[in-house]
Amino acid sequence: MEKRAALILAAGKGTRMHSPKPKVLQKILGSPMLACVYQALKPLFGSDIITLVGHRADLVQASFPEEHFVVQNEQLGTGHALTCALPELCQKGYSHVLVVNGDVPLVTEDLLRRFLDEACGSDLAFATIQLDDAAAYGRVVRRNGQIAIVEAKDYDESRDGPVTGEINAGLYWLTIDLAKSLLPMLTPSPKSGEYYITDLVALACQAKARVQAVMLGRDNRLLGVNSPKELSEMEELLRQEIVQGLLAKGVICHAPELLRVGPLAQVEAGSELTGPCEIYGHSRICAGAEIASHCYLEESCVAEGARIHSFSHLSGAEVGVGALVGPYARLRPGAVLEEDSHVGNFVELKKARLGRGAKANHLSYLGDASIGQGTNIGAGTITCNYDGKNKHRTEIGEKAFIGSNTALVAPVRVGAGALVGAGSTITHDVPEDNLSVARAKQKNFAQRFRQHDEA
Repeated sequence: MEKRAALILAAGKGTRMHSPKPKVLQKILGSPMLACVYQALKPLFGSDIITLVGHRADLVQASFPEEHFVVQNEQLGTGHALTCALPELCQKGYSHVLVVNGDVPLVTEDLLRRFLDEACGSDLAFATIQLDDAAAYGRVVRRNGQIAIVEAKDYDESRDGPVTGEINAGLYWLTIDLAKSLLPMLTPSPKSGEYYITDLVALACQAKARVQAVMLGRDNRLLGVNSPKELSEMEELLRQEIVQGLLAKGVICHAPELLRVGPLAQVEAGSELTGPCEIYGHSRICAGAEIASHCYLEESCVAEGARIHSFSHLSGAEVGVGALVGPYARLRPGAVLEEDSHVGNFVELKKARLGRGAKANHLSYLGDASIGQGTNIGAGTITCNYDGKNKHRTEIGEKAFIGSNTALVAPVRVGAGALVGAGSTITHDVPEDNLSVARAKQKNFAQRFRQHDEA
């Protein structure tokens, strides 16, 4: 019985990116390239995915703690990478493996499914595409009924013939038995000293195995990212593709050329987006929600009928049904707005829950707090949640009224129905239905101010 796995090659340094960050962690529309590859593979392989890491393996593993990794301590080429992963594949009893690069952010489930369908029955299959300029990609050489892949740096036209434009797309399907028999036969390239997985093609042909080159036409979604320029170009292609998909399914997009929606985000039909705006991570925009221009959302959920006004910044936030945010609001991780609540201009929330119908409309900071249903927070209110060493919570009950310019020094609780006078500094709990005023008594002093003419 066939038991298949996917192996992602993600060990490279990405020298041409000129960045200390592993190449697969470079972001495209707010998500690491590797996340895009996982997104394409998960529907086909579920948890049967192994990621081979090497350069800064700790960073890659920390970014995807739920995934399964194998470490390639020395980066000696793709053939060596498969050799490093082989013991794990054998131990888990896999019969076939799909090998895919971790730097192909445009790869899709449909493309992978098409390749796997055509590769069915082969001992070894690899994807090829046609390019006008083969550049630095491995060339596909067909002669005398045989097929081989020659790396660009090793290609010799006098020996291998003129370049046809057919290149290796870096996607392989092979049996574990074939891998076990052929990997020990790999030899290092005389020019680079690396072991290439591409050499398995010629070895498999020599062994009379069933080898197939699956031509995918001019589809460039399997091309890897090797430089900042290529990353930028891929990002724009992906952005256009995502926006066209949103329009096709019924999302209202104003100034679509200025919308940046990440590959992991979910935007439902009937929602409304106005560019420029950015929506990244696993954000979800529900039907009937409106996102105005100049907004940034990351890992946030906006429920039905909610409105995010211009220049608002949301990260790790939940906005409830019919809630209003902004303009110029900031919702940090842990911010939760329940149904019909309001957060207005220059209000910041962090680890704070605003109850149903509660309002904080102006110039306030609410951190580590829970605000009850129907409560009103006056302008200039802050929860003093940090004592220089630890964070503390503030709890405000239902239908309370917090006057303007109030400082609530946590830990503190304001009971339901309580009223706190403007300008107060609250350091002790306020019981339910009490009025609390904590400020110095106003004193007026009569003085005469005369303007003297000394001329």
